[in-house]
Amino acid sequence: MSANKFTEALTTDNAAVLIIDHQVGLYTGVRDIPLLELKHNTVALAKTATTLGLPLVVTTTAADSMWGPLIPELQEVLPEGQEVIDRGSVNAWNDSRFRAAVEATGRTKLIIVGISLEVCAAFPAITAIADGYDTYVAVDSSGTFSQTKREAGVLRMQQAGVILSDYATLMVEILADNTLPVANDVYAALDMPFATLVGQVAAAYQK
Repeated sequence: MSANKFTEALTTDNAAVLIIDHQVGLYTGVRDIPLLELKHNTVALAKTATTLGLPLVVTTTAADSMWGPLIPELQEVLPEGQEVIDRGSVNAWNDSRFRAAVEATGRTKLIIVGISLEVCAAFPAITAIADGYDTYVAVDSSGTFSQTKREAGVLRMQQAGVILSDYATLMVEILADNTLPVANDVYAALDMPFATLVGQVAAAYQK
């Protein structure tokens, strides 16, 4: 049986990360996930993607008027020189600069996070499928304004064939091999609150 998008693995060669509208103003309305958890997960995703060498595409909407800049915690960990595309379209996929940036990555599997989940993450994730991409949404690095909106957004994405997961699982899938030299850096960047790197603990005791 040939692989399909549900079974073909994410790799450092086929994946890119799209971070959509993690803006100060939008964060004030998030109600479905604790804000500190959302910030932690999004920052960890960006740091881990950079550690793995994955290309990032980052956007805001109406940053100078409606929703303000990126949250500073995210801005601080973006690679030096990372472009942030500010747009007017509701669906990021309808912005030609955004699509061009995605195409320039050369990647066919898109890991998407956004505020809000059911619009900023879901709309481009669904639309990109029609253009031949496999799309994944990290639901714990996305947020929205009520639990009902979250549930509706998840259902709509599932109906459209978007693959839903969490930030750490997607990044660990890309790592694939815990013996790689980059593995310790990847787990440190993931900063998983449910696990501690024993090597880090041992190093701390040796100091």
